[in-house]
Amino acid sequence: MKKVAIIGSGFSSLSAACYLAKSGFKVSLFEKNDTVGGRARQLKKQGFTFDIGPSWYWMPDIFEKFFGDFGKKTSDYYQLDKLSPAYKIFFADDVITIGDCMDKICEEFERIETGSAKHLRDFIGKAQENYDIAINKIVLRPGLSPFELVTKDTILRVDQFFKTISQEVRKKFTNPKLVSTLEFPVLFLGAKPSKTPSFYSFMNFADFGLGTWHPEGGMYEIIKAMRTLAEGLGVDIHTNAPVDKIEVEQGSTKGVSIAGKLFEADVVLSGADYHHSETLLNMEYRQYSEAYWDKKTYAPSSLLFYVGFDKKLQNIEHHNLFFDTDFEKHAEEIYDEPTWPSDPLFYANFPSVTDKSMAPNGCETGFFLIPIAPDLEDTEALRKQYFDIIINRFELRTGQEVKNSIIFKESFCVNDFIEAYNSYKGNAYGMANTLTQTAFLRPGLKSKKVNNLYFTGQLTVPGPGVPPSLISGKLVADLITKKHKER
Repeated sequence: MKKVAIIGSGFSSLSAACYLAKSGFKVSLFEKNDTVGGRARQLKKQGFTFDIGPSWYWMPDIFEKFFGDFGKKTSDYYQLDKLSPAYKIFFADDVITIGDCMDKICEEFERIETGSAKHLRDFIGKAQENYDIAINKIVLRPGLSPFELVTKDTILRVDQFFKTISQEVRKKFTNPKLVSTLEFPVLFLGAKPSKTPSFYSFMNFADFGLGTWHPEGGMYEIIKAMRTLAEGLGVDIHTNAPVDKIEVEQGSTKGVSIAGKLFEADVVLSGADYHHSETLLNMEYRQYSEAYWDKKTYAPSSLLFYVGFDKKLQNIEHHNLFFDTDFEKHAEEIYDEPTWPSDPLFYANFPSVTDKSMAPNGCETGFFLIPIAPDLEDTEALRKQYFDIIINRFELRTGQEVKNSIIFKESFCVNDFIEAYNSYKGNAYGMANTLTQTAFLRPGLKSKKVNNLYFTGQLTVPGPGVPPSLISGKLVADLITKKHKER
């Protein structure tokens, strides 16, 4: 039985591990931290439960497909609830509530801008077609050739790769609040709406069409489910096992070195940060130079706060976006002139609003996120300064005093992303999906210099986000199976 060594245990690594074990490989997975999950770890403190990383459950169909490939359903592992409303957006002079179905969302759009409901239905109809093409056709291709993008469907929509989301949205919607609402989902793809191809409007269908969900117990329940599935398929999982070298001899890897000891493998797959993975190789086996990585456009990093409150909070939902400052300016401070934002947008997540298991009785679990440029200076003083900024705005917009109700607060920022995940420049979401960083233009799943070395995760195809990471694991497992499976 051929052996595969997998570096890292995030969504893409666990996905690949399951598919490879099912295909008959002997799979061992090595994680540097003491728990599996990569960026999707969990913090438990004084009865509060926090998802440290991803907190949005979108595209439920992708999760069902993943577990379905192993004869399972998500409900075999966790209970999924559709959020109603999906989320709230706080502006300086209004609050938009995104309901759990198109009728409610159209009603809200119409309240803000007369006539916008019809435009919204047309826009989401087109986004749904794009979703079907993207998810069922394009993303299932391994990014090996430009011709993968050439299909009957994409030829008919070729203009959507050269127009941007921003142009598409602004053709029909003039109210800045509605524009921000429709441009927000592509921030998950890690680029400005004015730099993201309009084809990616499929994210708007994921949002308004498929809805926002919550696995009871938090996003970490998915990681626990994938671990259970992987171990049931025979995968050996090793935590506290940082890989210090990928050993290569005559153009083929022999395995990985952990604490100076060689673990032999016929194939090595890294789901760790791609740039970091290449630093585990001798120089002659690296595909990409430091200059290559340096000039790429990265998705944002984040300043995160995990806060325990000793009371239930008012006027909030499970997911809340604070767009009460200049959206464009904050985007420029992430992408164009990287600097700490002068007046940041932020996101606040209170899972205990809908899931009582995530906070002690009568308390609230709060997770606050400010998107920032990668590679910024990160100090305790800056973290404190920005917490004060957002908590003051939070109190103002929600009309309540909360500072004196904080039991504890923990933070996570650029330095932590580097230390915990070997994340290049401390990015939080990988590489942005701009036109010049789409599909075959992203770093490859297969090494061009080492025969049996592969990569997976958010810096390669299809891109950032949890559902794309599940797909990335499947794509690389298919490539490995085709090339290395014993016939």
